[in-house]
Formats: sequence, C-alpha cells, structure tokens
Amino acid sequence: MSSPLSHPLVRTFLSSVERRTAALPAAWREELLEDLREEIAAALADDLGEEAAGDAAEDAAGDGDSAIGEERVRQVLDWIGTPEEIAADALAEESGGIPPEPEDAGATWVTLGLAVLPVPLCLVPGVGIPLGLVAALGALVRLWRSAPWARREKRQATLFVLSPLATVPVLAVALSLAFDGISAPSFVGSLLIALTLPVVGAIRLARSAAQLREQAGA
Repeated sequence: MSSPLSHPLVRTFLSSVERRTAALPAAWREELLEDLREEIAAALADDLGEEAAGDAAEDAAGDGDSAIGEERVRQVLDWIGTPEEIAADALAEESGGIPPEPEDAGATWVTLGLAVLPVPLCLVPGVGIPLGLVAALGALVRLWRSAPWARREKRQATLFVLSPLATVPVLAVALSLAFDGISAPSFVGSLLIALTLPVVGAIRLARSAAQLREQAGA
C-alpha cells in the first residue's frame, strides 16, 4: 500500500504550492507544506482503509489494488483549494492582509469541542441527529467569527466539520456489505471512522491557535 503523498497529483500540487510561496520565510513555507501534507494524508488514509476492506475478496483472487483513484485525489485537492488560492492566502497573511489574532484558550476549546461533537451526538437515541446538526452549525458560526485562523484554515475546517455528512453513509454501506447487513455495530463503526477528519481538523486548529497565543505572549 503506497503512501497517499506519493501520488503524482499530490506531488505536483505540493510542488506548485512551494513554488508559489517562495516569497514566504523558509520556516513559514515549510510549516504550510507540512500542514498540507498532514491534511492530504489524513483525508486519503480513510480511502486506503476502505479499499483494503472493500476489496478483500478481490485480493484473495489476486485482483486486488489498493491504489487511490485519481478522481478521489482530485476531489481531496479541490477541497483543500488550488495552489494559487493557498499561496495567495499565505502571502496575504504574511504581509498583514489577513491578520489572525489570538483569543482566549477557553473560547478556542469551545469552538473545537462543538466541531467534534456532532458525530458522538448521533449516538443519542431519538434526538441525536438534530443535536449533531445544531452542534455543527454552532461550530461553523463560532469558527468563522473567531480571530485566530486565516480564511484558508476556516475553509478547510468547515469541510472537516461537514465531512461526516458524506462519509457516514458511505462507511455504513461499506461496513454493512462487509458484515452481511446493516447493524448497530456497523453504524457505530462508521461513526467512529467518520470522526477522524473532524478530530484532525480540530487538532490542527488548536495547534495554530496555540502558536498564535505563544507569539503574542513572547
């Protein structure tokens, strides 16, 4: 199973971002590229796992292929943004065009808590899904009103928060096929897997906000 970062489209994407952000300080540019690598790897890692589970029968017959499809890679890169958009946001932020500001750690954790709550709330009988949607809406409102993150980070975090709307049904179907029917364990399993992207997004936002607070206190 190859690394998602080894895909030609991903390498071309990262090279383009690196070239377009040449005017940034080296440390800042490398941090941006590392964030992008982590985000791409996290988004495509689930696809590798799903394909490995879904193609078990084909693998046994010798016809398995764990490579990620080009179309899926394009979808993930489109989610993240074009190299031009990423470079423009990074350069504008560096020049003061989009100045993020530190905020109280408590406010940040409330936002991040709401961002990861929708999936667990879906486990609450009867009212779980409505509660999850309310939590997701609250997270997005707070996210876009918060100062510590640049527009690119907010856009990516929005996709991460909303990703379970697409991943839960797909995962539920895949797991039900793998285990001969839809069951409570397969539904719970799909929720746990779908929680990966919101958690990854929350971790990245928490780290970014913490760095900003450290810089402001220095």
